[in-house]
Amino acid sequence: MPMSGPHKRWKYDLHPSVQMANSVISEMKEKTGRSLDEWVRHVKKNGPSAEKERSAWLKKEHGLGTNYASWIAGKSVGKSDAFEDAGEYLRHAEDFVDKMYAGPKEHLRPIYDEVLSYARHSATILESRLARQSSYLSQARHRADQADNAHAHRSWLALRDTKTPKRLIDTGDSPRKTESPQDRNH
Repeated sequence: MPMSGPHKRWKYDLHPSVQMANSVISEMKEKTGRSLDEWVRHVKKNGPSAEKERSAWLKKEHGLGTNYASWIAGKSVGKSDAFEDAGEYLRHAEDFVDKMYAGPKEHLRPIYDEVLSYARHSATILESRLARQSSYLSQARHRADQADNAHAHRSWLALRDTKTPKRLIDTGDSPRKTESPQDRNH
């Protein structure tokens, strides 16, 4: 479905940490009893003033894990993380890569760009092939469902006139008097 209105095609994709951050924030109230904003207000009102001390206080006084405590403490002193907002992350993604390949690693940037281009092209081909394969499987499953009648798929499996071996459990279901798929072909 085409997108309406102006939109930007990003060169980079979201880092998995963005999804993780969103998941942590959305589950924080359920897991800790307070939302991120509620924790920040609580820490500002009742906790120590420095970030490091706030983190230690949250762990000691409230039993929070290191990640929650560090995140809340950082937020309480005004730190923001680009990994929390997908749009913000994508706006800065190229800057992150530029910084990564600045200085002594600058000569590696063309290699990185070529690998990225190849990976994107390969992913496009793979997505196309997977979509086609999924379509073929769906069509085959549909044809098989149409060919099967309502009872044949389970009744022909019954072992006629055969006593249940000791290693199998007799469920008490007696064989039905219906034809097997092989019988239908003759």
